[in-house]
Amino acid sequence: MKWICGIDEAGRGSLAGPLCIAAFCTQTIPDFYTNDSKKLSPTKRLQIFYQIIQFIQKNKTKTAISIFFIDNKTIDKINILQANLLGFKVVIKNVEKIIKQKPAIIYIDGNRSPNLENYNIITQVKADQKIKVVQIASIIAKVTRDKLMQKLHRKFSLYHFDINNGYYDKLHLQSLHKYGPCELHRKTFIKNLLQQKLF
Repeated sequence: MKWICGIDEAGRGSLAGPLCIAAFCTQTIPDFYTNDSKKLSPTKRLQIFYQIIQFIQKNKTKTAISIFFIDNKTIDKINILQANLLGFKVVIKNVEKIIKQKPAIIYIDGNRSPNLENYNIITQVKADQKIKVVQIASIIAKVTRDKLMQKLHRKFSLYHFDINNGYYDKLHLQSLHKYGPCELHRKTFIKNLLQQKLF
């Protein structure tokens, strides 16, 4: 049977924290409901996430996943697009090691592909709304990153990462102006925000 792989990321537009890239590779497509992680409520997203975990456990020889984090300092150094492409390349290579072959098809959400020769990579804008393996990768990336940001909130509680997961919101912006950035913030993302005046 063919190995089909879906790849997506979470945290691309976040002001703080890492980018999380996930790949879900399978020989058998799950039949339970999935959707773009951004279109699911946190409760529903978590429920589906645990269904995915159960599916993987029951189909260990027919599924493989890879999750890779790229920290904010690397994002600042190479920019978010290059970080994304680097993450895609890493999870593809990781999955290949697990299944001991190249996936027959690799679907990536978006319109940019990593520089890899002799791979059948298909990029598609809004693939996370249309292709099930990408939707699953999207949910894995989102839930995994959110869980990490919840943990990081304990150390950096001033920025309300338990509420915003590092994304832009009013409390986050107020904290940035009051306390300045912490070691998790992406300097290239917050530069203009710090120059704005709060009304």
